[in-house]
This record gives sequence, structure tokens and C-alpha cells, in this order.
Amino acid sequence: MTWLARAVADVERDPESVYALFPRAAREGGPGARAELLRTLTKAAQDPAAAITRLYWQGDAGERLEILETLPQLDLGPAALPLVHDALRTNDTRLVAAALGPYGSAWLDDHAFRQGVLKCVFMSVPLASVEGLGRRFDEELRRMLADFAAERRAAGRPVPPDVLERL
Repeated sequence: MTWLARAVADVERDPESVYALFPRAAREGGPGARAELLRTLTKAAQDPAAAITRLYWQGDAGERLEILETLPQLDLGPAALPLVHDALRTNDTRLVAAALGPYGSAWLDDHAFRQGVLKCVFMSVPLASVEGLGRRFDEELRRMLADFAAERRAAGRPVPPDVLERL
């Protein structure tokens, strides 16, 4: 039996075991192991959102990134939005980009989504990585990006090409 198969069986039997297994999953189980443990936890835990939230808060940046990237597969509804909001407050470009992936794009309200897009621009995260940007792009976001571009020009600084494309 592989490490991942044993770990999945352990989480199915005892969802609390995930807290010891999850940090080791990438090293022991290989690519995709953490996502598999999260999917298993979602089925096995009484309160999957609370369990995943606990994993997120206990995790390092790599673990948090994998949780954010796996959220769209977990059918949690808006329950994991606090994790997305936390990721948008970080200075880790990987977490900010993941926060605006499929889950964040589906569940963030318009204001938070716009603020997230603007944070991507400030952090030089390519707007192409923002899931659903075309669908969610509105006049308010256009205005915010235009204001950003005007400030950059006034300061004699370049405006990122992906911002110019949307003005």
C-alpha cells in the first residue's frame, strides 16, 4: 500500500489524523497528495470547512497555497471565504494569485474581487492569472485601473501592459 493510500484510509477512519499527515503529504505522497487528503477530509469530517480552515491556519505558505488551489474541488460553498480574504492580505504573490482563482472568483463579492485585482496589479501578478476577470470586469474596476494608471503616469512610472489592455 502506498503512503497516500494509507494516509487516505487513516483520514477516512479518523479525520483528526489529517493534521499530522497533511504537512508530510507532498514529501511522502508526491504531487496531488495534499489535494487528495483535502477531498477525503471533506467527505470524512463532520464540519469540513472548519477542518480545512484549521489546516490552513496551521500550514506554511506551501500548504496554504495547495488548500487555496484545491478549494474549487471541495464543494464548501462560501464557507472558505475567510481563507481567500486572508490570502489577499498577504504579500505572497502565489497566495494572492491563488485567492483569485476559480473559488475566489466564484464567491468573492464585487468589492473584494475588485480590491484583489488591484492588489494583483500592485504586486505585478499578471491579470491573466485572475480567474473570471473578463466575466467580472465592470465599470468600477475599469475606473480603479484607470486611476492606478493615471497615478503611475503622474509619477513617471510605466503602466503594466495588462492594465493598459483593459482601459
